[in-house]
Amino acid sequence: MSFGSMNDGGNDTPMAEINVTPLVDVMLVLLIVFMVTMPVLTHSIPLNLPTAAEKQQEPLKEQPKEPLRLSITADGKYYIGINKDEEITPEALSQRLKEALAKDPETVLAIAADKVSEHEALTKVLAAAQDAGLTKVGFVTETPPVLSAQ
Repeated sequence: MSFGSMNDGGNDTPMAEINVTPLVDVMLVLLIVFMVTMPVLTHSIPLNLPTAAEKQQEPLKEQPKEPLRLSITADGKYYIGINKDEEITPEALSQRLKEALAKDPETVLAIAADKVSEHEALTKVLAAAQDAGLTKVGFVTETPPVLSAQ
C-alpha cells in the first residue's frame, strides 16, 4: 500500500487514487451471501386460508356428538352415563362398547377415573375399548383451582 510514486523525483505528495481492492472484496462477499440467502427467503408454503365471507357461506356442520361417558369410582366400579346412571361389570363393558360402536362408528369414549382408583381398573377399560375396536378414547380431567396471589 503506497501513497506515493517512486518515479516522481522526490515529490512527497500523496496519490489521489483510492485503493478499491478491499471494497471489491467486501462487495463480492456480500453478493455471495445474498445469492445464498435469497432462495431461502423466497421459499414459501402455499396456504389456502379461509376468509370471513367464505365462513359465512359454508353450511353449518353437525355439532359434535356427546361422548359415551364411563366413570371409574375409587372402589373400582364402572358406571356408564353422565350422572353414573348405570353400573356395568367389566365383562359386559366390551359388549356395550361394541354395541355403541355399531350404532355410531364415530363413538368417542370419555373415561373419568377417580384419583385413587386402581390402575388396573383403567387398564381393563382400555383393553375392552381396544377389543371393541374403539379408536377414539379421551380422559376427563379437572383443572386445578387457580391460586390467587395474596
